[in-house]
Amino acid sequence: MTIPMVLTIIIFFTGACIGSFLNVCIYRIPLHLSIVWPGSACPRCKTPLPFYLNIPILSYILIRGKCRFCHAPISIRYPLVEALTGFLALAVTAKFGITPATLFYFTFAATLVVISFIDIDFQIIPDIISLPGILVFASASVFIPRMDFMDTILGIVAGGGTLYLVALVYYLIRKEEGMGGGDIKLLAMIGGVVGWQGVAFTLFAGSLMGTAGGVIIMVLTRLGDVKLKIPFGPFLSAGSLVYIFFGEPIINWYFSLL
Repeated sequence: MTIPMVLTIIIFFTGACIGSFLNVCIYRIPLHLSIVWPGSACPRCKTPLPFYLNIPILSYILIRGKCRFCHAPISIRYPLVEALTGFLALAVTAKFGITPATLFYFTFAATLVVISFIDIDFQIIPDIISLPGILVFASASVFIPRMDFMDTILGIVAGGGTLYLVALVYYLIRKEEGMGGGDIKLLAMIGGVVGWQGVAFTLFAGSLMGTAGGVIIMVLTRLGDVKLKIPFGPFLSAGSLVYIFFGEPIINWYFSLL
């Protein structure tokens, strides 16, 4: 779908505004704080921010990445999350048009953004997101024409069951946990959206990106043989989005090579 320029701006800005709220969720949920009250404030001096300092992306540029009151630096992650969410809003609209599927996929993508950044910061995937997410996204067949309820159920079982078996085998062999329970619940949630075929693709793509990411981190940090603990949630999330946007042509290309 080709999106007119005015609509492009509206969709991107709306997505960025939602991204601003996602920043609140990323910061507060792991700390067990309310995501509704109080309003946004500087993380350092706790001064409440007026509305004109809460304009997505633009406010960060205008204040040059520093708090207007205490001048403490503000992480560039805030505008990056806003921009990422804005681009995701545009991407799902361009692919699926103005349809219920667009709203469903954007809600799913926004949830993955929150999960991914929390996992990066704390190496946890909160049950308060993933467990309700399994139930909410089990409604995929209502919004996505190609999905039926059985696809959703098989996807949830395949997603959660596959990683559970991997974690169990790893524990039996190494006598230590190698896969967090949060990743199991996350892939179950993802499976409800992409079905069992998408689970296989997500696992492969996520593992590939995770391996590449681990190698890059080792090279950049020069850790060598030091055992790294890299969160898998962001790579599973990225793999599922790759499947949603490009899965079918990638799979067709792969089988054409056989």
